[in-house]
Amino acid sequence: MSTLPVQRRPRSLFGEFSSLFPEFSELFAGFPTGLRPVVDTRVLRLEDEMKDGRYVVRAEIPGVDPATDIHITVRDGQLSIRAERSEKKDFDGRSEFSYGSFVRTVSLPAGADEDDIQATYDKGILTVSVAVSEQKPAERRIQVQPAGGQ
Repeated sequence: MSTLPVQRRPRSLFGEFSSLFPEFSELFAGFPTGLRPVVDTRVLRLEDEMKDGRYVVRAEIPGVDPATDIHITVRDGQLSIRAERSEKKDFDGRSEFSYGSFVRTVSLPAGADEDDIQATYDKGILTVSVAVSEQKPAERRIQVQPAGGQ
């Protein structure tokens, strides 16, 4: 009898740990994104890829109004996505949702055109697309000519 191999997804203790001790998220809220510990539950989760000559970043940001709650900026090769989810004050039950400010900054690839950026929001997913021109080689060789035109 043949058996199929079972694939088990590793579970992170950090996700469970952060839900048990939510004050850790508040403690590290002021840290820059790259310095926040893994237990921070208020980090925007991203996917990125190169597709058809564009650098595409997708961010999971459900429950926000893209017109008022999402701000995208680009400066010096850095793309920043900031979102704000406000807590409803008339809610008396239990909530595991994260509220407050969410920020992520990614470095754009070489050749990114900061003047050709598009953003869409659909079903809780923000998609930002940046045109990338063909990259030039990082170095080129310069031929040394003899003095005097010889």
